[in-house]
Amino acid sequence: MSEYEILRLIWWAVLGVLLIGIAVMDGFDLGTAILLPVIGRTDMDRRIMINTVGPVWEGNQVWLILGAGAIFAAWPALYAVAFSGFYLAMLLLLLSLVLRPVGFKYRSKLQDTRWRTTWDTALFIAGLVPALVFGVAFGNALQGVPFRFDDTLRMTYTGTVFDLFNPFALLAGLVSVAMIVMHGAAWLGCKTEAPVRERARKAGMVAALALVVLFVAGGIWAAWLDGYVLQSFAGVGAPSNPLTKQVGHAAGALLSNYGVAPVTMLAPLLGIAGAVLAALLLALGRAPVVAFCCSGIAIAGVIATAGVSLFPFLLPSSLDPNSSLMVWDASSSQTTLLVMTVVTVLLLPVVLLYTAFIYRVLRGPVTQATIEAGGHESY
Repeated sequence: MSEYEILRLIWWAVLGVLLIGIAVMDGFDLGTAILLPVIGRTDMDRRIMINTVGPVWEGNQVWLILGAGAIFAAWPALYAVAFSGFYLAMLLLLLSLVLRPVGFKYRSKLQDTRWRTTWDTALFIAGLVPALVFGVAFGNALQGVPFRFDDTLRMTYTGTVFDLFNPFALLAGLVSVAMIVMHGAAWLGCKTEAPVRERARKAGMVAALALVVLFVAGGIWAAWLDGYVLQSFAGVGAPSNPLTKQVGHAAGALLSNYGVAPVTMLAPLLGIAGAVLAALLLALGRAPVVAFCCSGIAIAGVIATAGVSLFPFLLPSSLDPNSSLMVWDASSSQTTLLVMTVVTVLLLPVVLLYTAFIYRVLRGPVTQATIEAGGHESY
């Protein structure tokens, strides 16, 4: 492969890493919010849960901004189609995310029960909607999205927001919700004490087992879906142009990569094995940190499975398959990718070291005593 093709492949992998980073780092925040009305029996229980993520949720959300920025810079065509075609879904996502900082900041301003219950509900919505929408987006990407490019590369999207919530996409959304709830419960298992920890363990075990069932069901369903197959491509090593190829449909094509390169089976196996181990450790109440790591491995496996299944496509077009976006024809220029690679190599280790330092400083459980001692500094 040419240097340009290698850079494109590197940034396909980086995109996957960023998506996994978003789900792992921001996922336990969302999962904790979803679990608020489930395992938070009293106001103090819910305060404990909120304070486990209170100091870190803003930093975790940077991964979401970083992911969007990387798509904009490295994959501009993907950014244009996704953020234009999914505009209303993105708006729904952003509106739900806005509830999160407001809920954190305003919940404890008054002692009134109804006031706090209202903001707890807002936080629950702010956790559930993003988890569901992200999964629905992946489900639609696997099936193909109704867009096309004309000969001047102007994009037309013909779908509606209701079309996005089709049966397979909703199943993918449920996979995402189960995954995020599992991760949030595993986090609470590390950061709380009884009785919240015990309820979190039970909820996490159920969510992990649900993830396995839903993930396997999605794989079986995907085997019956029409996938996309690259039939010819004239633009290898050339500047990005999604109209230089021929793409066709084929039944079962979503699983074809696993037959061509059996090593790719590691992705779904990691998803299943990670969730099973997390469920087992949560059920036994042992090694909570290991359970949290297993939950993260499960998330990485699930997201990697979607990427491997689509490769070399980034976003297929169900309306005009020839307009589908691929790794080889939807990227920025070679110079842009090279500069981004150098910057990432230099700065990403700094970000990871700083993040590790923050979590080390904030290690240890959140208890009623620490909240009462914190006074106005606690949520």
